[in-house]
Amino acid sequence: AALRGAAIEAENARRLARMRGGRSRVVAGTELDSHELLLASVPEEVRASYRDRLLGPLVDYDRTHRSELVATLDRFLAYSGSWQRCATAMHVHVNTLRYRIGRVEELTGRDLASLENRVDFYLALKLRRR
Repeated sequence: AALRGAAIEAENARRLARMRGGRSRVVAGTELDSHELLLASVPEEVRASYRDRLLGPLVDYDRTHRSELVATLDRFLAYSGSWQRCATAMHVHVNTLRYRIGRVEELTGRDLASLENRVDFYLALKLRRR
């Protein structure tokens, strides 16, 4: 049983390392119980579809309007939805940040006050960086 568990863990680590790409692919043991492993175990076409469905409207809007909605969303989530801390870090007025996040919600039909929606966007953004 222990050997089977070790083999599964090794396969999961391999999958996670392969998803990262690059020349050096190292996975720490602590990463095997993170969202990274969950993302790595999902087929690429599903990951791409998920990412594109969530972020596609924002990417298109950014391209068309030369805006930064994807980057704003990323920073907003990095600051755990703290309006003031995020606005300060971005060097924008808090009302500018509220406007941009409002556009994100309008374009995607998702309320960023919801933890579930924040998690969905967080995961989609992680997939975008790969």
